Parts: sequence; C-alpha cells; structure tokens
Amino acid sequence: MMRIYELETLAPEEILNRDIRAEAEVDAAVDAILEDVRLHGDGALRRYTRELDGAELGSLQVSGAELDAAWAALDADFRATLELAAENIRRFHAQQVHRDFCLTDRPGIIMGQRYTPIEKVGVCVPSSPTAFPSTILMNVIPAKIAGVEEIVLVTPPERDGSISPAALAAARIAGADRIFKLGGAQAVAALAYGTESVPRVDKIVGPGGIYVATAKRKVFGRVAIDMVAGPSEILVLADGGCRPDFVAADLLSQAEHDVFSSAVLVTDSLPLAQAVQREVEVQLERLPRREIARRSVEENGKILLTRSLDAAVDAANRIAPEHLELCVEDPFALLPRIRNAGSIFLGRSAPEALGDYFAGPNHTLPTSGTARFSSPLGVDDFIKRSSFLYYSQDVLAEAAPRIAEFAQREGLEGHARSVLIRCESETKEM
Repeated sequence: MMRIYELETLAPEEILNRDIRAEAEVDAAVDAILEDVRLHGDGALRRYTRELDGAELGSLQVSGAELDAAWAALDADFRATLELAAENIRRFHAQQVHRDFCLTDRPGIIMGQRYTPIEKVGVCVPSSPTAFPSTILMNVIPAKIAGVEEIVLVTPPERDGSISPAALAAARIAGADRIFKLGGAQAVAALAYGTESVPRVDKIVGPGGIYVATAKRKVFGRVAIDMVAGPSEILVLADGGCRPDFVAADLLSQAEHDVFSSAVLVTDSLPLAQAVQREVEVQLERLPRREIARRSVEENGKILLTRSLDAAVDAANRIAPEHLELCVEDPFALLPRIRNAGSIFLGRSAPEALGDYFAGPNHTLPTSGTARFSSPLGVDDFIKRSSFLYYSQDVLAEAAPRIAEFAQREGLEGHARSVLIRCESETKEM
C-alpha cells in the first residue's frame, strides 16, 4: 500500500530517493560489452543477440521485404492511429525549428548564426514486452524535422528474429532510414563504434534500461547523447476536488512500467490522500502487470500531504518530476509557478498517457530530478549552431589596438600579434 507522509516531517533526501548510477556489476558488464563490440563487430552483436534475446540472426538489418510485410500485417485502424499521432507530433515539433540570423547593421561588419543538422543519429527503442511504436515516433520525427541525413533505429528482436509490425510501421511513418535488430548495451556500442553492418553515428538518443543508460554514459564524448535517463516518474499535484479513481489510475500508469518507477501524489487534502490510497489497491488487482506496479508503489511510491497548494507547488519544484499533472481547479493559475518539470499536464482531462502517445509534445523526458537543468527531447537535440564573422580591413584596423591590449592582458602575445600583423601589412602596402 502507498504510504501517506506529512511533507513537512520529511528530510529533503527522504522526499524521493533516486539514484541513476549503475551498480558495480552492471558497470563492469557494460565495459566488457563495449570493448567486445568495438573489437569484434557484427560477430559480437550476433552472439549477444543470441545469448540475451534468444534470437539467431542472419542479417542484423530489417529488410525492405520485412517492412512491407509488417505494413500489410498491421490492421488499418491502428495504422491510422499511428499516422494521426505522427501528424500531431510533427505539428508540435515544427514550431521548434530555429531560423538563421545575420547582423549587417554596422558598416564593414557581418556576423550571424546558422543551424545545421547532425549528420547521423542513432535511436534506441526498448522492448517491454515489445518495441514501443510511440518511442519511435517521438524520437525519429524531431530528427527528421531537424534535417538529419541518416536516422538509424535499433530495437531488440523477438525470439523468432522479428520486430513487431506496429514498431516497423511506426518506423516507416516516422521516416527512419535503417533499422537494426539490436538492443541493450551492445546496440549502443554498435552505434558508437560502428561495425561491418551498423554505421557509426554522431549522436545516440532514446530511452532504455540500466544497461543502455550506462552504455550511453560511457560512450559520451565519442558520440553525443540526449540524456542518461533513470526510471519513469509521475507526480500528480491534486486538490480535494479530484476524483480518487482518476488520480489512482494516473499513478499506476507509470508504476506499471518498472519496479523502479516512482508514482507520487502531492495534495493538501487528507480525504483525497486516503481515498487514493484505497483506490490504488482496488485498481492494482485489475492490471496485467500488477506485480510490477505493486512493487513500484510500495517501494518507490508516496503520498505527500501538504498544508496548502502553495506548499504542494514548492514540493513539485523540489522533486522536478519527469511528468507533472496539475489536477486542480485552475491549473493555469499554477502553471507560471512551475519551474522544474519535464512535461506538464494541465487539468483533470489531461492524463499523462495523452502525452505518451498522441497529443504531440515529446515523451522522451528528463528524469531523476534533471528537469532542474534539462529539457524534453526536441528538434534542438538534432542540430548544431555555428557562428560566423566578417570584418573589413578598415574596421579591423580601428579595433586592433583594443583587441591586442585585451590579449596581452591575458598573457597571450600571439593572439595580439595575429591582429596587429594585419594592420602592419596594410601600412607597409601603403
């Protein structure tokens, strides 16, 4: 049963226990996998796929024929759902596209900024129990909008070597260029180092379990990564007017992900807290993944009782959750006060699942309190900024003494000379 705590009685470290560091044995195992794939390429990938996924693979890459068969096998109604969700995601992320700028307001000076897409991106898609079509849409579509030249998708196969038709259909709709039957740390290694079949990419994005998260952290620097994600989280901030069954359902929607997931209710209403506590027990019995969800709510779930909604908002900002639901009478009044959250769901008709699958905002979100300084996945994750600068000779000559003095005060005579020599050359020519 979820426990009820009075927030004011808890020390900060007791409010929510999160630690995304890998256990020592996981750390060592990932080191071994990375090195094995780096040295032995496709051979190592086939071996890990056989040992860890139970699949004996010929080709590691999904063929065009497999894509066509998956498309034909998927029922038309769900294809339509995928296409509508994809359109919603495109519509939202298209607003994130930046525009180059150029400043020419001073004679002899041109400077500006331009955006260029990352050339190759790898997308990791977990499977639990099957590859997530929603994750494919959420990760591939922003990369496509950004203009990434090659998007390589990796997801673990079933024991028969197949990928679910829904996942492959989502990959086609989103615009993935190549799909490989790979998962875990070995997939991250393949994307980071490249193998005979798998191209090396410039950035790796997408969620995964502790092995994927640890591998991403270890290859960072060789390639870029989006984030090191921890277990899924939801915080429901609710007032006494909420229906307990709604709140309980929303908490369990995240608890069923993983035993390490955290579901937290923050409320100023003791009657609601007690009703939700009871309702969670009722709804747990209806869930196919009830054993996972029960461990999650009992080990990591909390109901935090506060003196006021103001205190509840303060608690939400301290926790900085991945998903934050503002289930209150006037969510828009509280929205300006929310500083730290991955994605915010407003009102009593916006369950977290709405964002997971359909509405448009991205569901790859910062976890483990990192919403204090990081953001949801978006188009920005797939682009780079470059500045550019032009000075005419006359304008450089005018500024040269000040630039040289600046450099000399920092003890960098070579910097100073690189400017002054251009002015000396101009004088000599005259």
